[in-house]
Amino acid sequence: MTQQAIDTAHLARQTGGDHELERELLTLFVQQCAAHLRTIHGSADRQARLDAAHTLKGAALAVGAWQVAEAADRIELTLAEPGQPVADSAMDALALAAAEARAVITRHDCAA
Repeated sequence: MTQQAIDTAHLARQTGGDHELERELLTLFVQQCAAHLRTIHGSADRQARLDAAHTLKGAALAVGAWQVAEAADRIELTLAEPGQPVADSAMDALALAAAEARAVITRHDCAA
């Protein structure tokens, strides 16, 4: 069974069913996601990448983007180990999960 890119039931619980608040949280998540992905993928600073992965994981957990959170967590754990390179497959998994979440969020905004 595949997991939803955004757990809308979780999001509704987080916002008390307030659709405007859902929209605001999802918009903020998309912005944070883009910024943190740039850091994770492009920064030479390992600590900055670790911090970005950690922060992205927290943002993803808040909105129910479980796949993004799981992928960011894998990268965070790897970056926490000195000298461990982050596998391309882990970076690809994060990029794919983030793209799927953004697609769901775009459809959510259109439907709202």
